[in-house]
Amino acid sequence: MSIQRQEPPDGVVKFAPKRGGRDNSVPTSNSIPADDAGNGILALLHKAAEGANEDCARAMDLARKLSVQLRDAEQRAQKLEAEANHFRERAATAENWLMRIHSEVEQTFFQRERPERARQGRE
Repeated sequence: MSIQRQEPPDGVVKFAPKRGGRDNSVPTSNSIPADDAGNGILALLHKAAEGANEDCARAMDLARKLSVQLRDAEQRAQKLEAEANHFRERAATAENWLMRIHSEVEQTFFQRERPERARQGRE
């Protein structure tokens, strides 16, 4: 039984060369096609694993950066909420003072005028 070597179709990817620098496309007398295929698959797997590790490292780095940014944003939000509460309290205090001043002005100036106007109206 003889194995005929044909050109692979366009959709087929050639195997990566072995580490010894030999080209897989040129068969040698002692090469076993299954070994060549297995070595090629392993080379592709190693390359894919390296790419996946690099992607994972980039993702972890980005996750750390985003985590720091989120923590900073949460701290700013807490600080702004505390400031908002402080100014709400100040506004409520100012409103209470304005109501008190208004009441005192009403009592002091307008309560006295009403009886005098009533007297003037009777006269």
